[in-house]
Amino acid sequence: MHIHRFVSGLLLAFLLTGSSAYGKVMPVEFDLGRNRLIAAMLRSQLSSQHFGHRPFDEKMSKKAYKLYLRQLDPKKQFLLAADVSKLDQFADRIDDEISNGHISLPDVGMKLLNKSVEKVAGLTKEIMDEGFSPNKKDYLQTDPDKLAAPADRAELKDRWRRSLKMEVLDSYLEAVDKENKKREKEDEPLLDAESEQINQKFWAEAMKKVRKKTDAYLERLEKVTRQEHYNRYFDAVARSFDPHTNYMAPTSKEDFDIHMSGSLEGIGALLREDDGHIKVVRVIPGSAAEAQGQLQAEDVIMSVSEKDGEPVDISSMSIREAVSYIRGPKGTEVRLTVTRVDGARLVIPIVRDVVKLEETYVKSTIIKDEKGGKIGYVKIPSFYRDFSAGRLGRDGRNVTDDTRSELNKLKKEGIYAIILDLRNNGGGSLSDAVDVSGLFLSDGPMVQVKNSQGVIRVLEDRDREVVYDGPMIVLINQFAASASEIFAAAMQDYSRALVIGGAHTHGKGTVQALLDMNRNLPLLHLKKYEDLGALKVTIQKFYRVNGSSTQYKGVVPDVILPSMLDYLETGEQYMDNSLPWDSVDGVSHPLWQGAHFDLKKVQEQSRDYVAKSKRFQKIKEESLKAKKRKEETDVPVFLAGVVKERKELEQARKEAREAGVLADEEDEDDSEKEGKKTLDEKLAHDLYVDLAVFLTENSKVVELASGMKK
Repeated sequence: MHIHRFVSGLLLAFLLTGSSAYGKVMPVEFDLGRNRLIAAMLRSQLSSQHFGHRPFDEKMSKKAYKLYLRQLDPKKQFLLAADVSKLDQFADRIDDEISNGHISLPDVGMKLLNKSVEKVAGLTKEIMDEGFSPNKKDYLQTDPDKLAAPADRAELKDRWRRSLKMEVLDSYLEAVDKENKKREKEDEPLLDAESEQINQKFWAEAMKKVRKKTDAYLERLEKVTRQEHYNRYFDAVARSFDPHTNYMAPTSKEDFDIHMSGSLEGIGALLREDDGHIKVVRVIPGSAAEAQGQLQAEDVIMSVSEKDGEPVDISSMSIREAVSYIRGPKGTEVRLTVTRVDGARLVIPIVRDVVKLEETYVKSTIIKDEKGGKIGYVKIPSFYRDFSAGRLGRDGRNVTDDTRSELNKLKKEGIYAIILDLRNNGGGSLSDAVDVSGLFLSDGPMVQVKNSQGVIRVLEDRDREVVYDGPMIVLINQFAASASEIFAAAMQDYSRALVIGGAHTHGKGTVQALLDMNRNLPLLHLKKYEDLGALKVTIQKFYRVNGSSTQYKGVVPDVILPSMLDYLETGEQYMDNSLPWDSVDGVSHPLWQGAHFDLKKVQEQSRDYVAKSKRFQKIKEESLKAKKRKEETDVPVFLAGVVKERKELEQARKEAREAGVLADEEDEDDSEKEGKKTLDEKLAHDLYVDLAVFLTENSKVVELASGMKK
């Protein structure tokens, strides 16, 4: 972790990954004076420290209000239109509330929500008592952005009726599916899930489960404290500046250290709250989730259960509360029910474990082309560095030394080219992004860093040694972020490597710092108000040596390839209030003069390869289908319609797996085997690596003339 100190003396910890930090809430009693102090500090620190120097004004208020309202009632299933109208009067007044310390929006919001939750508790009892007609044709709009707040009690009840009916149908079909798997093993006749004559036993069980689950959900909402409502209000204010700026309520040191080490105890995934849902940001290399193989970035976790326990609905939970259900003792199994962006619903069993450190480190292997020539493959999962070892005066393990070691091993094997894989690399140490770049270049600037005062610092390669000087391809995708984007951009700007992959990288070109809000407070305040929490704030922005920012747009590869991620709206450009792309003056940098691919020729070869590849064409086809499914948000809520939709989705995924586009992620046994595959076994079916091998073997390598770029 890089440490930086402002003149104010506040301690800041640089965060170079694309996630939000959350930990376990320490019990804090509500105190109006404490919250007024937090509001004052938010205004002061956001105005002075945030990179954008955005003012506290009506524009900020409207952004904060939109975020606040969305987290208060994300699915638009509680507040009536009249309730929203009462809240709308605060839309342009949040800046005034924060400035004068007279905060009332979270109190008004809490009272309206609690009143509505009480009303909904009565409605859901009515609905469940009335029961459902499983074969009556109903439809449910699943995209809240396409819905207005319900006008009255009748519309609110109808919205809940459709939603609860869908849950009962899902639960019923899961029970039928489970029973059929059992019958299949025992060679007994299977139940017909499509039959209009439903199995009364399973239907009754489904009704009971949904009733219990709904009651628990509403009870949980009733228990949300006044302080938690204020915490979410403060966080909405912070996020109005940009999606990586957050107010964090008091957290334990242990939980913060767990986040900094890159994992959440138990499964190994970084999560974030997103419009009332718990969404996966990324899966940690070497984690239980990665080994299991099914959990993916952008998955929404709907419920959590122990191996044989009842699922707990985590909708509208805070990230901290959700994590308390996901964590557990090593060796125990947790089951996550997730919804994919394309609508697929999976139950993912993961055996909790600690992160296996060896799996998080750089790995390499030899790939042989069709003529027997050797190509080196290097996988960099993240730009890691053990900063704690440095503080103790010893050399800690780091990505730079490990990459150097793997390159030297590969050179001894007589390789003629390198494929360096940055896919799903979420970032890490800025200094190592620079140093790893230097392993492939003799010297020169690698990245520009601009602070909130407009001062630009140029970071250069400190080592003139070039460890590897041969042809090189860098693989990227939409989940490559931050430090990995700096590396890919440097390789591209120097014409050092051919960058290939999906449409763009993530586009996180910013640095965050953690401000301890307790620092520099008078002792009297500390004693009176306990812990005030922390503020994670964006303080710097990255720029390539050519002057272009990596923020928002990310890195666009030299060769853009079809990807199953194409239909996902993922990256900075799809996040609320993300900082825009801009540019600064470029800095002089020497063009790479060694072996390099002929870019124009490579692009022609890639187009031909993709056009002739059945697997790439299947990816294009499946991505378009997934995009269409994603856009079809008005879903059937009747037995035949749900079964038909499930069958179509299952068939589409089956065809994709058979075409080698997807792994066998539907089968628990296969996914378990997937996690145990060696690196060579995984690469044998990787069509992006196949293309990279084809290009290294068949593309013309040229020597560039000496020159400078600016």
